[in-house]
Amino acid sequence: MKAHLEGANLMRANLIGANLQGANLQGAHIEWAYLGGANLNEANLRGANLQGADLTEANLQGANLVEANIEMATFQLAKLHLANFKDSNLQGANLQGANLYGADLQRANLRGANLQGANLQGADLERAQHLSVYQLSKVKTLYATKMDIIVMQFAQNIILNLML
Repeated sequence: MKAHLEGANLMRANLIGANLQGANLQGAHIEWAYLGGANLNEANLRGANLQGADLTEANLQGANLVEANIEMATFQLAKLHLANFKDSNLQGANLQGANLYGADLQRANLRGANLQGANLQGADLERAQHLSVYQLSKVKTLYATKMDIIVMQFAQNIILNLML
């Protein structure tokens, strides 16, 4: 049975190891909650607020995180295969060692996100916001051509020069 927690207030809740597979958490308030090792496989977190939440080693494979606020959240070693982060705010999020294989990060705000050791193979980074070459240099696996990186570096240098 799938949990229906749309708009629920789960701020600072201790949900370590919880089984929320397929749960509907659309628009839920999950700020600063503890979800380490939780199973959120295929969960609907569209528009949810996960600011500062700890999802270390959580399973969010195929989860819908469209338009979610994930600022400063921790996803260390999390399973994020095929997760949908379109238009979400991942500013300052810790994705160190996370597996984002095939994840959709279109138009996601990645300013200051820690991608060290992350797997971005097959991830869709089209129009990802505030994604720097430095961040990409820290990932474990990235499916991008050398030309893609060169173009990104060139564009970043132009922007930096315009700011001077």
